[in-house]
Amino acid sequence: MLKAIQMVILLMSTLYLCIIVILFFLKKRINNDDTEIYKKMLIINLASIASELLLFLTGETNLVKNKAGLFIFLTFSKVFVCIIISWFLYIMKYTILLCDKVKKKKLDTEEKKKTLFRKINIIAAIVMIIVMLMPVEFILSNGEGYTTGLATKAAFIILVTICIVMFVELISARKKINRKEFMPIILLLVLMFLTTGIQAANPKLLLFNPVMSVIMVIMYFTIENPDVKMIQQLDMAKTQAEKANKAKTEFLSNMSHEIRTPLNAIVGFSECMLEAKDLSEETKGFAKDIVDASNNLLEIVNGILDISKIEANKMEIVPKEYNPREVFNSLCKLTIPRIGDKPIEFNFTISEDMPGVLKGDVAKVKQIVLNLLTNAAKYTDQGEINFNVNCINRMDTKTCLLYISVKDTGRGIKKENIDKLFNKFERIDEDRNTTIEGTGLGLAITKSLTEMMGGRINVFSKYNEGSTFRVYLEQEIVSMEVPENNSEEIEIDYSLHKGKKILVVDDSKINLKVAVNVLKPYNMDVVTCESGMDAIKLMETKTFDLILMDIMMPKMDGVETLKALREIPGFEVPVVALTADAIEGTEEKYKGLGFDDYLSKPIDRYLLSKVLKRLLK
Repeated sequence: MLKAIQMVILLMSTLYLCIIVILFFLKKRINNDDTEIYKKMLIINLASIASELLLFLTGETNLVKNKAGLFIFLTFSKVFVCIIISWFLYIMKYTILLCDKVKKKKLDTEEKKKTLFRKINIIAAIVMIIVMLMPVEFILSNGEGYTTGLATKAAFIILVTICIVMFVELISARKKINRKEFMPIILLLVLMFLTTGIQAANPKLLLFNPVMSVIMVIMYFTIENPDVKMIQQLDMAKTQAEKANKAKTEFLSNMSHEIRTPLNAIVGFSECMLEAKDLSEETKGFAKDIVDASNNLLEIVNGILDISKIEANKMEIVPKEYNPREVFNSLCKLTIPRIGDKPIEFNFTISEDMPGVLKGDVAKVKQIVLNLLTNAAKYTDQGEINFNVNCINRMDTKTCLLYISVKDTGRGIKKENIDKLFNKFERIDEDRNTTIEGTGLGLAITKSLTEMMGGRINVFSKYNEGSTFRVYLEQEIVSMEVPENNSEEIEIDYSLHKGKKILVVDDSKINLKVAVNVLKPYNMDVVTCESGMDAIKLMETKTFDLILMDIMMPKMDGVETLKALREIPGFEVPVVALTADAIEGTEEKYKGLGFDDYLSKPIDRYLLSKVLKRLLK
């Protein structure tokens, strides 16, 4: 009767375990730690059931009655015991991982997991070798046989030890024990307690495989196995988001071009008005206001483009050598006009041991500091602005830690608003600061750029008393010696290029008109055309000393035109990219495409003068 019951239980265990195996391996799944352990436990459980069936059937034959057959039977019995031990070791691994996960411990790196599992595997191998070496005997009682001996007793002790380890792990994670993932572990411990009692009372009845199979069924429904369909949907959503982000970046780039094109005309004609001799001072004042307003609009456009590049992870660090004294002095000169006629004392100090030459992304350093100085000038109505630059030089690593502080006696920030300070498109105290210009992007960009360069930014503020911003940036020391002052401030000499022939290529008539007026003071021979094809035709009949080439033109753009010009035998005329595309990295891009230099719109007269001086020798 007992044999029949055991066979029925074993066959039922085999049936529902096979069903779970089929379901698990047919269904798409995520190969994480949990599913990998579960997969191995399924295979071991199948091997264990197959082994027990084989032992059960073999024990009923005459094989065990001869010495050779008995030896094979007992050896296979020990193998069966080792298979059960290995299953329990795997569920112990699962328990450790699960408890560690809910306790948020440090077992989250692959190396630590591998180290832990390696130790467990080594211990398991030693234990199984010992079990295989221990004696086991076959007992035949009332026509029913079972195995006993040191090997089975040792295996029983090992299983009890594993259960104790699992119980201790559960106790350590008791606050999260209500999670569904713990259900099979708790049930296993309960069933093992009952099985131990039953086995002690009747050693002929083996219940390990049915218990293991029940646990495998429950684990199938509780194990962490993210829905693949959901993952696919998330991947699709991620792809769509990336496409949308790319479309947004392209849109902003195009908008930058479209905004800069009319701004080129506004700034260009306004600067021509400022230089005109027959206009009244009042009219020139209006022109200056137009230029200032246009520059403010340019700052907004540049800020939107910067935040777009940061979000798209396309902002790059471009290290260059620079003189920190010159850089920070130039930032002071840019800040003082922004203060205007407000009763503010501007103080600037720089550390005496500041290296003479540093290496870093000087453009981003300037942008960070200028944003802080501009904010200080905006939000301070009276008192003082203290701009201090200190450093810590580490000569062993050739690095300099810049400690930049901008302290003002302005409006200050409420304590509850400090956390919002670096959020994009968010301005603090809108009702109080309605007269202050800006988009709320400056500090968001500043924080992003600082962290991108491995630095950090702190803010300390008292409402109605003022604020202090501190930036820490590490730069490479190139030289401690201060180089000679080679400031690139240019006094434009309009007579330097008199009589030179310039070709301006642009599909916009108004931009051509701006270029002609900007170049007019140089007394050069300026020729214009509205397409790349016209430029190529002109080169067949005329010679020029320089070409200013727009990029975004219909039919044949500036890059295609340049390639066609380079194919003309003997063509050696320098070509400058003149474009409203002013995103960071554009200059390097166009120089890499073969242009001799780059100018952005609106045209900066000082940069234009530098380009002319370099290329019109």
